[in-house]
Amino acid sequence: MKLTGLLPRSNHGRPGITGVARVDRRTGDLLRRVSAGEVVVLDQVDLDRATADALVDAEVAAVVNAAPSISGRFPNLGPEIIVAAGIVLVDGVGPEVLRAVKEGSRLRVHEGGVFVGEKEVGRGTEQTIESIADLMIEAKAGMSAQLEAFSANTIEFLRRERTLILDGVGVPELHANLQHRQVLIVAPGHGHAEDLRKLKQYIAEHRPVLVGVDAGADTLHDSGYKPDVIVGDPDRLSTETLRSGAEVVVPAHMDGHAPGLERVQDLGIGAVTFPASGNAEDLALLLADTHGASLVVTIGFQATLSEFLDRGRSGSNPSTFLTRLKLGSKIVDGKVVAALHRSRVSLGAVVVLVLAALVAVAVALAVSGVGVAYAGWAADTWNSFVTWIEGLFS
Repeated sequence: MKLTGLLPRSNHGRPGITGVARVDRRTGDLLRRVSAGEVVVLDQVDLDRATADALVDAEVAAVVNAAPSISGRFPNLGPEIIVAAGIVLVDGVGPEVLRAVKEGSRLRVHEGGVFVGEKEVGRGTEQTIESIADLMIEAKAGMSAQLEAFSANTIEFLRRERTLILDGVGVPELHANLQHRQVLIVAPGHGHAEDLRKLKQYIAEHRPVLVGVDAGADTLHDSGYKPDVIVGDPDRLSTETLRSGAEVVVPAHMDGHAPGLERVQDLGIGAVTFPASGNAEDLALLLADTHGASLVVTIGFQATLSEFLDRGRSGSNPSTFLTRLKLGSKIVDGKVVAALHRSRVSLGAVVVLVLAALVAVAVALAVSGVGVAYAGWAADTWNSFVTWIEGLFS
């Protein structure tokens, strides 16, 4: 458990959690600049798991959400992760707090109140494990409505992108050869680094094409692997990973604008754009499928119903369901591969087998005339070796 949010801080004797404020309506931009001990002010209905994981990893001191962190539409996973990590979460403060709090100012959070100096600039509900559990129970009733909305969004996406999903029209060409090869795609989902570690033996044996999605490419690089293909926003990746020699595919909006492309160009790295409304994970899957991969192993892809309906997966990215449906049996979760690829014979069993074979050979030689002859030969050879050594020092 992170201890950042559990450590009480004071500002001239005043109670509560204090820290430098980071404020932005665009959560993605906000996450790029947060640091340990800071107070994050955002506006995100139904705080999702990916955002929560990023905030926990950054070790922020507190999170102030202008919107409800759990709206009741479905049981989203973010608030529970934040509070379980010991980070203070105050939500439902209202949009005025984003105007009242200036970037870099000193912010204090105490019992649902948000203060700049002595002035209270907003007030919301400080969530606890118990209050989140109650809200999650109520939110489960909203899942049926979300499923209906998801179905409608999926149909709309298929109408708009049917040539991409069905025929692969618009999928960029790659120099990497994926035809009839296994492909491992690493996305920055929960526990992805540990899952990658468990696939070390699989990677060494099968040599799959390595595809990193967003921060998943950094994980591959930090684990000692060279990504063959990178799919995602270059602004979210380290310079070392971008310069590792991988092909870079930058997702682009339908109007052609590709966030982060300028950074790749400034580094002198070649890149191709992939205009589509799907998220980077889905685009990586489409790349592997269109270019003839025989098997696609995924790490960091979420598959539970709650995660599937989480923010960024239901309304804005209905491609998730269709993409997985298109790949069918070709796509396999990395956890399954790790479980099936685990050696069924332990090292101890192998050692015992070898020792048993040596003992059997020794016994066979001992009871035969050949064994006596070999024993005499071995003794003579040893005596000759000892005599030669003594002659060197005489």
